[in-house]
Amino acid sequence: MDEIYISLDLLTKEGLLGKIPRFNEASPKVDYDAVRAFKGKHLREAFTHFKKDRGYARFINLNPWVYTYAVFLTIKKYNNLNIWNEWPKEQQNWIKDHKFDLKPFENDIAYEMFIQYTLVKQWRALRRHARKQGVAIVGDLPFYVGIDSDDVWANQDNFLLDGELKPTFIAGVPPDYFSVTGQRWGNPIYNWEFMKKDGFRFWLSRLGYNADLYDFVRIDHFRAFDTYWQIPSSCPTAEVGVWLEAPGYELFDKIFATYPHLHIMAEDLGNLRPQVLTLRDHYHFPGMKIVQFNFDPNEKEKRKEKQPLPPSTDRENMIIYTGTHDNQTIRGWFLDMDRRTKARTLALLDEKGYQYPRVSDNFCALTLDSIADTAILPLQDVLGLTDVARMNRPGTIGSPNWEWRLTSFDEFKKRIPFLRKLIKHSSR
Repeated sequence: MDEIYISLDLLTKEGLLGKIPRFNEASPKVDYDAVRAFKGKHLREAFTHFKKDRGYARFINLNPWVYTYAVFLTIKKYNNLNIWNEWPKEQQNWIKDHKFDLKPFENDIAYEMFIQYTLVKQWRALRRHARKQGVAIVGDLPFYVGIDSDDVWANQDNFLLDGELKPTFIAGVPPDYFSVTGQRWGNPIYNWEFMKKDGFRFWLSRLGYNADLYDFVRIDHFRAFDTYWQIPSSCPTAEVGVWLEAPGYELFDKIFATYPHLHIMAEDLGNLRPQVLTLRDHYHFPGMKIVQFNFDPNEKEKRKEKQPLPPSTDRENMIIYTGTHDNQTIRGWFLDMDRRTKARTLALLDEKGYQYPRVSDNFCALTLDSIADTAILPLQDVLGLTDVARMNRPGTIGSPNWEWRLTSFDEFKKRIPFLRKLIKHSSR
């Protein structure tokens, strides 16, 4: 977990820090480098006042990964944050032979362990508070992990790496809705043969820990448990690759034998072969539906012309969203439509009985009225914001992705009566 999410105010309440000045409080965007620099100096100060207690000792004893991660991050910082497979060999190999002398780094390693303890302690307090309010927390877990991570460094046999410990194949998806050249993510591909022989220990550890942090675990790119797109690492795009089968049933049988009460949500979007949905339904995982992808503004015209309509994807065991972090906001999506499509969209909404002045309100109502067990409305759509508030654009890296920030809850509070009305109408 990233230290950027630590609350300095809570450290002040613990007596580890004095009063902290406010920082970029009114900024509509997150400046990650500035926040990291600001918090970093205060976290170092808090560490100098920290005394190891029983809670800390128990945390370290129950989570042996913490020490390994602390070593990884310490050596990485010593190497100017270079990727681990470019470190000096003796440092690369510490995870295998423990020969590299860590004595000069003991204080830095202890600092990183303090950071993880603080993060988990604060997170668990937040989760307890959420539970008291009847709020469940969904953790978003990517199917793949990054090459420059402790996950790969400490579990190299679980990935397809060459003699220089670089990926021989990488992950992504072929050309799709988001990109004409596909999405070349660059994550290393799993060595499924080794994982099967090893009893899927990497996945058991990963999912088990996430289940301890969240009430539900949403697995992004769920389809890769059935088939995954394998791209040669030498290819500059995702256009060249091959679909390969993954041992999804073997893996989930093992997972639920170990964690029978684990709650998983499947991100099952995109063009999928039927076997993906069969795998999903075999374990009763709720899937997803994005209104932006399924709302057909030409539905009314097709009916008049007696054209076939696509079958409904609605079902109860499902989570429906107006859009996710990867989509435009509803307002931004509507504003990008041509004049004719806008008119047809409004006409279809009107026919369905949605006649609120703001188009985003109509889609919020439409989403809540679905038969899906769970409906999720991004705050941007509740507030009717444009694409200035969009979180992420798939296939792109860096600014402005993940930078949008809500500076005040005042406008949201004004929307509560309207939300209450929609919730009551939909019987949610």
